[in-house]
Amino acid sequence: MPLPTAPVLGMLADNLRLRGSVLPLGKKKAVGWAEGLDLPRGGETVLCTGHLYQLMPAIAALQKMLFTFEDSWLNKFTATGRAVNKLLNISGLMALEKKKDRESCEGRLVNIVGLLRAAKVEFGYLYEEELYSGALIHDEGLDAIFADHARRIADVFRRNEVKNVITVDPHTTNILRSVFPEVVPDLKLNVRSYLEVLAADPPEPKRQLDVDLVIHDSCIYARHEGMVDEPRLLLERAGARLHDPESARRRTLCCGGPIESLFPSRAHSICKRRLAELGAVGDHVAAMCPICLLNLERTAESEKLDISVRDINEYLAEAYC
Repeated sequence: MPLPTAPVLGMLADNLRLRGSVLPLGKKKAVGWAEGLDLPRGGETVLCTGHLYQLMPAIAALQKMLFTFEDSWLNKFTATGRAVNKLLNISGLMALEKKKDRESCEGRLVNIVGLLRAAKVEFGYLYEEELYSGALIHDEGLDAIFADHARRIADVFRRNEVKNVITVDPHTTNILRSVFPEVVPDLKLNVRSYLEVLAADPPEPKRQLDVDLVIHDSCIYARHEGMVDEPRLLLERAGARLHDPESARRRTLCCGGPIESLFPSRAHSICKRRLAELGAVGDHVAAMCPICLLNLERTAESEKLDISVRDINEYLAEAYC
């Protein structure tokens, strides 16, 4: 029995409207990763995380629970759960994350800071003023709620006089660069992924990567933002030997992530198909999106596949930092 669509989407939308994120983050979880990095506050150029990496441990825990709910009698109580969640954040109780998952995700953000510093890029960070990008709500078609949230984000950028934004993931990149001009057309931002920033003037590698890597292109980066060459340039410059699966670059195959919240089993099936393609050309995979990374890692583990999936910034940090 599939999960009831309206209550699940409604709960995520309620959280964004009432609490500022699809899965509310406390201040420590939102900005704690930057502790000790001495990032300047604000400035014309800022690093924008869009909270996606910070949300991944909770998303992983929630999706695991939704997978068990999919064929359960508990399904019929989802609407009641949404009503209660409006008063009490029970979605947070459902998403009890693992400490090691949080440490891994925060480490990837630290990697990105290190890479930008290695390239001598000057940037600041908005700390607790930064908001979740709203990507999931936009992807699920909840346009009015997304538009209200987008205007809140735009106000933060205007108040801090931000002109240039460096993003850390494909979803935040797409929202700020391609979606925002339609929703808040008076906001003028120069938005680039950290991979684009690095590729424009790459630093010299400090060590070479002696590894064969299979590239899993992000659907959002490749299809929507046309970004396929930059990550390859950075990896090849560091000595990695790259291999493309059958569906690659702008013809990349989805990891199943966009439908995880509603159709966990279907998403798992799509991810298995993608892993079969990736595994046909190698057993070390570089992913560029935290959602892709989560789905590919988890499916490879559950299917007992001998495939290692890592974030591209982990490989890049080994070479350039």
